[in-house]
Amino acid sequence: MLKVLAEKRPLIGLTIAGFDPSGGAGVLADVKTFAAHGVYAEACPTLQTVQSTMGVMRAEVCDPAWVAETLACLVADNSFDVIKIGALGDAAVARVVGQFLEQHPAVPVVLDPVMVSSSGASLLDDAGREFLREKLLPLATWVTPNLAELAILTGRSVLTTEEVENATQMVQLTKLKIILFVTGGHLKQPHDYLILPGETEGRWVEGNRVESRATHGTGCTLSSAIAARLAKYPEEGPERTVVEAKRYVEGAIRGAAAIGRGAGPMNHFWQR
Repeated sequence: MLKVLAEKRPLIGLTIAGFDPSGGAGVLADVKTFAAHGVYAEACPTLQTVQSTMGVMRAEVCDPAWVAETLACLVADNSFDVIKIGALGDAAVARVVGQFLEQHPAVPVVLDPVMVSSSGASLLDDAGREFLREKLLPLATWVTPNLAELAILTGRSVLTTEEVENATQMVQLTKLKIILFVTGGHLKQPHDYLILPGETEGRWVEGNRVESRATHGTGCTLSSAIAARLAKYPEEGPERTVVEAKRYVEGAIRGAAAIGRGAGPMNHFWQR
């Protein structure tokens, strides 16, 4: 009879996000990213989607009572080293997640404020957006919006580097404990903007544009890479964290195989 040896508890990350059956974004991308960084992943889906690399055809929000029960079941069994939040679907689910975060204030939280899919499908209703702005932002450690999401959060146009800087100042002045990392892949130069708690001026982090159609789930993957590094390297500075997370995503795009007929998934395990 084989003897099972007790091993040291691994780092454990929890992802709370939508389910993409094509595997490029949402909880599946988060799980892959955590695994690639040596972090064991557990997941609570918030909405189910009918989608492929060609886009989101339909989305259906999970029952908030089911989400609450899932989160309670998971946390009764394990503690978490980091929590990553993606698409929430509606205000009812967002409120459940907010209550869960309030019960676990010591766990770092990376909030990717996903509101609309890259193909244009709504992934968070208007009431949910308001709840995210007013209640979830203050509960997060990191927030990682793209330009469109930053515009929704601030109610301001965000199309240029100057508008990014102005909008991030607005968020930082009202939510002083947030590390804000704006992904600038849609800017003329694909640089990202990092601003730390209490700052009114941040710094630009240079990026490289990789010509590829394997760009599905880049935002999910980047925020999950940041979350994984928070769990694995808790003393690492934010600047190093974002540089390494960006390096991981760039490598995942460059190492991708041709999967699907649309915006394909990255290769989350390119480093192996």
